[in-house]
Parts: sequence; structure tokens; C-alpha cells
Amino acid sequence: MKIISIFITIAFLSFSLFTFGQDVPFKASNFKDKKTEFKEALVHFEKGKELVEQGNEAIYNVQNPGNTFKAAIIELKKAYKFNPKSAELNFLLGNAYLYTNEKYKALNYLEKAIKLNPEVDDFSDFYLGMAYQLDMDFSKALKHYTKFESNSKSKQIASLGKMLSKRKKECKSGKVLTAKPERVWVDNVKTINTKNDEYSPCISTDGATIIFTSNRENGHKANEVGEYDGDIYVTEMDEKGHWSKPKSMGAPLNTTKDETATMLWYDGTKMLLFKKESDNYDIYESKLKGVKWSAPMKLHRSINTSADQTYASYNYNNRKIVFVSSKKVGSSSKGTDIFFCGRMNGKPNEFGAAQTIGSTVNTKFNEGSVYMHPDGETMYFSSEGHNSMGGMDIFVSYKKQGAWTEPKNLGYPINTPYDDYFFASTASGKYAYIASNREGGKGGLDIYKITFWGEPKEQVLTTEDYLLASIAQPIQNVEIEEEVKVNKKSLTVFKGKTIDAISEKPVEAKITITDNSTGRKIETLTSNSATGKFLMSLPSGKNYGIAVEADGYLFHSENFDIKNGGDFNMVNKEIELKNIKKGSTIDLRNIFFASGKSTLTQESNAELDRLVKLLKDVPNLQIEIAGHTDNVGSESMNKKLSHDRAQAVVDYLVKHGISKSRLVAKGYGSSQPVASNKTAKGRQQNRRTVFVIL
Repeated sequence: MKIISIFITIAFLSFSLFTFGQDVPFKASNFKDKKTEFKEALVHFEKGKELVEQGNEAIYNVQNPGNTFKAAIIELKKAYKFNPKSAELNFLLGNAYLYTNEKYKALNYLEKAIKLNPEVDDFSDFYLGMAYQLDMDFSKALKHYTKFESNSKSKQIASLGKMLSKRKKECKSGKVLTAKPERVWVDNVKTINTKNDEYSPCISTDGATIIFTSNRENGHKANEVGEYDGDIYVTEMDEKGHWSKPKSMGAPLNTTKDETATMLWYDGTKMLLFKKESDNYDIYESKLKGVKWSAPMKLHRSINTSADQTYASYNYNNRKIVFVSSKKVGSSSKGTDIFFCGRMNGKPNEFGAAQTIGSTVNTKFNEGSVYMHPDGETMYFSSEGHNSMGGMDIFVSYKKQGAWTEPKNLGYPINTPYDDYFFASTASGKYAYIASNREGGKGGLDIYKITFWGEPKEQVLTTEDYLLASIAQPIQNVEIEEEVKVNKKSLTVFKGKTIDAISEKPVEAKITITDNSTGRKIETLTSNSATGKFLMSLPSGKNYGIAVEADGYLFHSENFDIKNGGDFNMVNKEIELKNIKKGSTIDLRNIFFASGKSTLTQESNAELDRLVKLLKDVPNLQIEIAGHTDNVGSESMNKKLSHDRAQAVVDYLVKHGISKSRLVAKGYGSSQPVASNKTAKGRQQNRRTVFVIL
């Protein structure tokens, strides 16, 4: 029996030496011949360990750890050069990398730590589960989470708060989402990205401009972890669809502090950003005047409080600002939620009290960036909650009957177990841009382009699919795909330039959009003074009047009838403005009459009121109102109808305070066509009201 006992003891010791023999703990006895080097490495090891513990504490309390984990890695790496065989050191490095933008580095360190010492830490299975989850090995991750739950004390599980149950739920969501990938391509925008962080893409409605933020080297002083402050950059798409080399937007937008662009107004003329001027982050706004951006102005105190306010979005009609804040009204929970503030009395910088977007959207975990689509009914946001598959995932919610619907995960491969956020879409809904720290990028957070394939086709390899082919993920088969729910946008983007009709130089002009059925102004914007460019998006199902006014020029009007249910359209138009001088003419495209009669309809009021204003603003202006018809019917009837319609306009102007002596009504019938009367479209163009400066 004694011999057997000795044999068992020797076997146990041999096993222990085999299992733990490779682990070299940070103990002085292990480095008797390197006492000085050991003391120096131990300082870095202890400092790194302390920082990891601080970072973990912040994470478990749903707080932002800042640069804590990055600072820890710097210290631990110095210790690693001296002793790479410490199981605890490898474990700490793996733990720290899990909470950085280089999460994919964690698995190797954690696996090495377990190999060196299977009992390296009570939480080793939990963190190893996180690493396998990032690797999208959800089954293995669940196995480790379950093992941790079974072997740990209740106090240890409780210290994680809701983290353990959340991670297990994420793995189950990941299995479901990756089993049915969405019909999209996700491509790294390599022209924009660097080894540093590129994030928060802000895109113009037509998709031709991206403003983004990066902490790439900028000539400023690096911080304690060797990173530079975030600056704002811009890139433009050329005619071939290639992005230009990004340029810093310079002062006054960029300073030696962190600035983060968060939303470009749909026409590209103003921008929301946030920065820290004192102890917390606040939201600012900058406006484009010509080629220069104004100094950012801090938004109203209803939006900016003593808490952190960060990512923000305009809504489609500019009546609200939707934003992310660490302040939780009426709640004791931590983290960030989405709120909104409405403008008061239409004033640009006066807002009512902040209100939560609602518990349907906000969770007990962090909500990240938010983006309101120009259709006015769609909100994209990022969140650690809901059915996230890990980290931040991007979700979409729709406004139905005044309330936001249950958020829908945009699915894989848009979302991964890494952090995926900062969604910004073109008006068509065909393309979008996100930022992600997923493995395979150029480094840190990268900007990715999402291309939605659209509805399933009879055969995937159509001409359209060839044209959209992704370099990163080319089509490899000819299978009929599962249905993908793509939210088609029924919008028209109206873009163009306002120029002088003679010199063709840009003209700064005021553009007013009116709903002709109600006479209500939808939007007023100003074209760029340096380029004359403008851009706006218009929901479907309405008839719009578009009036263009500039000092010293006759106003110009356009009419758009956008039918309900139509798909996305892009209208690009160059608007020539005419100087106010004798002989100048302008078509009044938004004056309407009852069919075959000279009775003005209410849809004409907005155009007529603008004409009244012009005549009052220029009191020496004398004009002729000329009526024109197509050639349907007798010429005598057409001439009478055209005169009566011109006279109806004159009567309206007189009724609204314009002297009769300044006005002449003439009917020209069908004698001055501007298009062929052989087509319906041509006849419609010929039925018009014109005013001529006398």
C-alpha cells in the first residue's frame, strides 16, 4: 500500500509539473539572476493589472472605460517583453484587448494563458467565451459561459451584473442571425481608412460626400496612450464612383481637442458635432457659408446638460434634434439612452424639454449612435441591447401612428459580434455606411460601405448584380436566394445649381418648397453662395411647388408631382435666374385653374403671394400677365380663355394691394407654343401663365 501511495504521489507531482511547469509567475524567486529587470517589469505588471481591474469595474457598471484598457495594454506589453510565459499576464492582456478596437487579438492571449495554467483565473471561462463569441464560434462560447456559470460562486456571477445572461442571449441571437445572412455586401472603404480609427460617417443625401472623424496623426500632441485627438475629414465621390483622398476640414471645426462629426444635414449645408470643452461632451452645430464652415455653436441647454451628450441627428423637417445622452430622465440605471428635443416656435436654437425616445427603443444597456432617415419615418440606431449578437449592433425602427416600432436587427453581415455602429444611408436606401472594429479591417474602427441587393430575383447573376459586384465577396453560385426585407424609400432627391442665366456664375438663392394642396411651406433652404449647389429630399404622394428667389433676379418656379408608392428618384437641375430688367419673362408654373375655366384654385395661392411680395418689394416694377393655351378647341375660344385667366391673376394681385396701373392682362391663346401640341406633355407645357416686365 505504501508503494502504491508513493507511486500516486509521484504521478500527481509529475502531472502538476507537466501542467503548470510552463507557467512562470511574477515572483522574485523565479528571476534571481535578473533582479533589477524583474523589479522594473513587476512595476509595469502591477500597474497594468490595476488598470484592467478599473476598466472591468466600469464595464460591469455600464460605464465608458475610456482609455483605461489601452493604457493597461501599454503597461502589460512592457512586462510581456520580460516574461511572456506568465499565465496571469497573458490572461490580463486577453481581458484588456476584449474592450478595445483590437478585440480580435484577445483569443491568442487567453488560449495561451489557459494552456500555461488551466486555473489561471476564476473568470477565465467567461472571457474565453467572449473571445470565441467574437470568433463567431457561438457553440464553443456558450459552452464556456455555461461552464463558468456552473463552476463559479454566486458572488462571482453577481459581480457581472446582467453580463453573463446577456452574453448567452447574444450567442443564441448570433446563431439565428448568421444562419440566414442578409442579401448585402459589406466592403471596406480602403481609400478612407488607415491603421487608426475612422468612424461616424456623415453622408449627404445624394451619397456624393462623406464627412467622417479620425484619430489619425494630425500634427497635434499625442495623448497618454499615443493616440491623436479626433479631427473631422471630408471626401468626395468622383464621376467614376471613387472617393477622393480625405482632407482635414481644418479650423474652426478642428482644434487640438476631440471633435466628432455626427450628422450632416440632408442638403450638406450644416452639421452636428460634439466635443468636450469642459468636463463633459456637448453637441454643437456648424453651418456652411460658401466654402467655409462656421465656428461650431453650442446647442440649447435643453439638449446640453451636465451629463454627456454625444451622437445626434436632425429629423427630416428640422423640427427636432434626436441625440444620445448619459442622462436618464426618471431612471436610476446607468449607460446611455436616446432622447429628442423639439424646436420652440420654429426658432433655430430654442428647444423644449428633452424627452426619452421611449422604452421600446431604449434598453438597460448602452444605446450608441442614432440616424434619422430623410423619409421621416425611419430611425437607425446602435445598441448593446435588444437581440444584439455582441458589442454594438445596428437596428431599425419605424414610426407607426406616432410610436416607434419594435427595433429590428439589420442582421449579419452588417452586424457582427464586434462593435458595428454609426449607420448613415443615402436617400435611396440602396447604400449605407457604417463603422466597425471587426477583424480584417485596416486597423481599429474602419468605415464600411453596405450595398443592399434589393428584392430576390429569378436568378442572382443578373446584369445588375454584375454591376454591383463586390471585390470582397464576389457571387459564387446561381442559387435562388431567400427573400431579403429591403426597405425601399419612396423619395425624390432634388439637387442642382442656381446660376445667373447670362454669366452662368453661381447665385446664392432662397429656395422654398410648398405643398400645393395645402399651401403650407415644407422647407426653406439657401443654395451655396460659392457653388450655387442645393439638395433636398421630398416624400412621395404630393404635388410640390418650388420657388427660387435671389436679390436682383426674377423668381423661378418649378412644379413636381410625385406619385405615391414610387421608388427612389434623383432629379438634377440647373436653374437659370434672370435679372430684373425690361423684357425679362418668367413662367408661373405653380398657378392652376379649374379645367376649361378661368377660376384660380387654392393650389395657386403660394405662387401668387410670392408675386405680390415681388411687386411690393420693387414698387416701380410694371408687368404684363400673359395667358397661353394649347391648340385644342377654336382659337377664338382659346384666346378668350387665356385672357380671362390672365385677368384672374391681375384681379388677385389688385385685391392684395397692387395698383391696377402697374398690371396688364393679355391672352395669346395658342399662338406662342413652347412645345409640340401633338403630345399630352407638350400641350401641358403650352398651357401656362407668364409675366413679362414692361
